[in-house]
Amino acid sequence: MTVMSGGEAIVRQLEKHEIDTVFGLPGVQTYGLFDALARSNSIRTVGARHEQACGYMAFGYARSTGRPAVFSVVPGPGMLNAGAALLTALGGNEPVLCLTGQVPTQFLDRGYGHLHEMPDQLATMRSITKFADRIDTPAMAPYRVARAFQEMTSGRSGPAALEMPWDQFTARGEVELFEPLPCLPDPPVDEAQIAAAAKLIGEAKAPMIFVGSGAIEAAEEAKALAERLEAPVLGFRSGRGIVSEAEPLGFNIAHAYELWAETDLVIGIGTRLEVPGWRWSWRPEGLKVIRIDIDIAELRRSRRDADIHARSRPGAAALLAEVERLGLSRSGRGEKIAAAKAKAEGEITEIRPHAQYLAVLREVMPEDGIVTDELCQAGFASWYAYPVYRPRSFVSSGYQGTLGSGFPTALGCKVAHPDKPVVAITGDGGFMFAVQELSTAAQYGIGVVTLVFNNSAFGNVRRDQETLFEGRVLASELKNPDFLKLADAFGVDGARVTSPAELKPVLERMLASGRPGLIEIPLELREESVPWRFIHRQAPGK
Repeated sequence: MTVMSGGEAIVRQLEKHEIDTVFGLPGVQTYGLFDALARSNSIRTVGARHEQACGYMAFGYARSTGRPAVFSVVPGPGMLNAGAALLTALGGNEPVLCLTGQVPTQFLDRGYGHLHEMPDQLATMRSITKFADRIDTPAMAPYRVARAFQEMTSGRSGPAALEMPWDQFTARGEVELFEPLPCLPDPPVDEAQIAAAAKLIGEAKAPMIFVGSGAIEAAEEAKALAERLEAPVLGFRSGRGIVSEAEPLGFNIAHAYELWAETDLVIGIGTRLEVPGWRWSWRPEGLKVIRIDIDIAELRRSRRDADIHARSRPGAAALLAEVERLGLSRSGRGEKIAAAKAKAEGEITEIRPHAQYLAVLREVMPEDGIVTDELCQAGFASWYAYPVYRPRSFVSSGYQGTLGSGFPTALGCKVAHPDKPVVAITGDGGFMFAVQELSTAAQYGIGVVTLVFNNSAFGNVRRDQETLFEGRVLASELKNPDFLKLADAFGVDGARVTSPAELKPVLERMLASGRPGLIEIPLELREESVPWRFIHRQAPGK
């Protein structure tokens, strides 16, 4: 055992788990932790101007790497500010650890109104994370940290949170560090479940495979199964790129709908099946469903005809092996699949001007360049109008759809991948949620280029108010700053472009510079195509 402070014990245990970056905003409750971080030789600390940005930078780091990420904020208001990022990590199944403080030990659970005190912070954190606990003394820190990592990375990945009374960050005691704990065991692949699923595949004539972020580890198996069955693979948001959309069978949501009416079997791998579950409001008659998922609760949420309760890679590998053993093979739909994809591609170009801007972005970005989306018209369009070729190269806030998350998430992606180009797609409304982080980008040299599509509105809200509520527009029109002056004030490169042709050289120049950049794209909302036509689909004739 070694005598050290609570802050030192946490940091040393983070080092045991090979954490190289902590995103943080210090305050009086966490001084001891940040002092220990300052003395670490292997962990870089990246500050921010708002707690929510700390959480989203950690989310971007985790989502773009597949590795755990850590951030630290003060308790109470600070933790609540970062709560949106924790909730997004929960929805996105990302291993993000929040380290926060608490009132001093003698004030715990007394309700005296100490600084940042809130009723039962631990209960609040448990409601938006996979695991949360309190570290009462320095001696407890290594095990609690190791348990958090174990829970974050076992089964269905997700976030965790740890709190510590502020006096214990500087209190000293004997501490024994832990080796990282092994992941909790996965369920074994059930041969009967595999046989039942393979039987359905044998009976199907027009299967379609749906993949979510849980299938990233099974990318090779998913592709091999798709090629064996000649089945298109739909990746939506975080599942995109698992099968490259440059491949004949790599489909987005617009492509796949063209074949939905004739689909007789859905094979879901590591996905909630959001698209066929409710984004497409109808299902073909006689449709069968197979699901492969590590989370038994997820399997029970929807009707299915065959379950494979397993991690995606061994589950998909076992199913592929059984399909091969039975000699099941191509559906003979190659020409029809290609025609469906080509038809949808032609229709996507009608989403103006976003499809044209996104085509330029795709042309400039390398295959492994990283793009983050945002809740804006261009962001929605990017779900199908920006082709994705690699897993984790299109980073989304998933079903939480958190307005304002895109830019700080991109900062975390860039910190994790300093040698890859990273571009954030934002709207003017969402960008202003985290605009202060331009200062963070400039201070730490985080070379994200941000595209601000500026239509002077919360565009979706304004359009819905106009069309659904007799034109009564309220709080959805925005008066924005001069974004170029704003960029200059923060020491960030800025430019304004008014056409896709203008965007290409400016984007190329900014990415080549390696510096943070902001490109404003002024638009008129009334001239923008509605991007939802490819995302929500009604039954034919409705």
